[in-house]
Amino acid sequence: MIEIKALPIKRVVSVQVPGSKSYTHRLLIAAALSDGTCRIGNPLRSDDTLLTLAALRCMGIAADEQPEAVIVRGAGGMLAPWAEPIDLGNSGTSMRLLSGLAILGRGDYCFTGSARMQERPMRALLDSLRLLGVEARSVRNNGCPPIVIPGGHPKNRRTVIDCGTSSQYLSALLLAAPCLAQGMEIEVSHGPVSQPYIDMTVDIMRLFGIEVQRDGYTRFQVPGGQAYRAGDHAVEPDASQAGYFWAAGAITGSRVKVQGITRASSQGDVALAEVFGRMGCRVEHEADGIAVTGGALSAIDVDMGHMPDMVPTLAVVAAFAQGTTVIRNVAHLRAKESDRLAAVSQELTKMGIRTETGADELRVTGGTPRGATIETYDDHRIAMCFAVAGLKAPGTRIMDEGCVRKSFPNYWEVFQTLYERK
Repeated sequence: MIEIKALPIKRVVSVQVPGSKSYTHRLLIAAALSDGTCRIGNPLRSDDTLLTLAALRCMGIAADEQPEAVIVRGAGGMLAPWAEPIDLGNSGTSMRLLSGLAILGRGDYCFTGSARMQERPMRALLDSLRLLGVEARSVRNNGCPPIVIPGGHPKNRRTVIDCGTSSQYLSALLLAAPCLAQGMEIEVSHGPVSQPYIDMTVDIMRLFGIEVQRDGYTRFQVPGGQAYRAGDHAVEPDASQAGYFWAAGAITGSRVKVQGITRASSQGDVALAEVFGRMGCRVEHEADGIAVTGGALSAIDVDMGHMPDMVPTLAVVAAFAQGTTVIRNVAHLRAKESDRLAAVSQELTKMGIRTETGADELRVTGGTPRGATIETYDDHRIAMCFAVAGLKAPGTRIMDEGCVRKSFPNYWEVFQTLYERK
């Protein structure tokens, strides 16, 4: 447990956040599929990304970790067999992306994970793989891990994917498609939610020389027989992690700048700064970062379907705003590391803030949050966003603070840099 000190923070702060988790996962996979040696600079080393790296090694990919980079020797789109279950903890990104990748290998791959992971849905991807002729299955026949994916190029080229819960199902298919002799044609039947993450996947594929044809977010065609071209690439700073520090600026009135993040990023979560702008903050886009300065906060009505990871952070800021903030299109948050709608509602209620959850929305009525002991549900984002609330709510304590290792191992050290030095 860690107690958050409600002490004055610097009036002007500049912070650095680690490399993007989403970029790191995808760059590691693209490098693993490449035709040579790749250097991935500024990688995020967290529980989730290290699980992806370990799984790739199980699947025959050689990788060496250096202080500032990971060197990956691509296997030209071919993966080695692995007989033992591959444990992916509670990393949903690892589970979804690697399950699609497994069709490029040989033999059966079994992917499993934590108790929570074994409750998280995978049926949409399994159904899509079966349309390709891959006999993918859930071991317990409940659509959740453990799952088994047979390697071997699929019989069919065309498939349909339901992305109403996660866009990562589509990203998994896209990443594997160029290495298939016949490529793949994908129709999206529902969604997709989190569209910017699809853009990120396509951008990274094109960075490696892969051709992707698309009709918006509904149809994708990837020609077969392509090669991911080896090269050196760097991971952008993580816009999702930047959000906690912009939120700190929003509720304290300080100017908090996150270095290295720009509006040109394909990370959808960079748009959270503009959401805070709508609530009354000043947002400044500079050459070396984005700064948010808090002001008089007012409630807004906002669709967060494409920024689901930022909903807990927005909800915490809404707790300090005048009026009731309505956060829409967020049903898929119930299938994250925790049921985030329930978790956010329960913990804000402890702080004296009124919330309402519906099938697809969260309502937060602002007030004066009071200190409370916050359960984190083994969910890194709950820990980090409620730490921000503690800056203005004396007596806030965060349980199981080590869960931030999932995505931001040095979060507490960076968080401390917000405070005025005595």
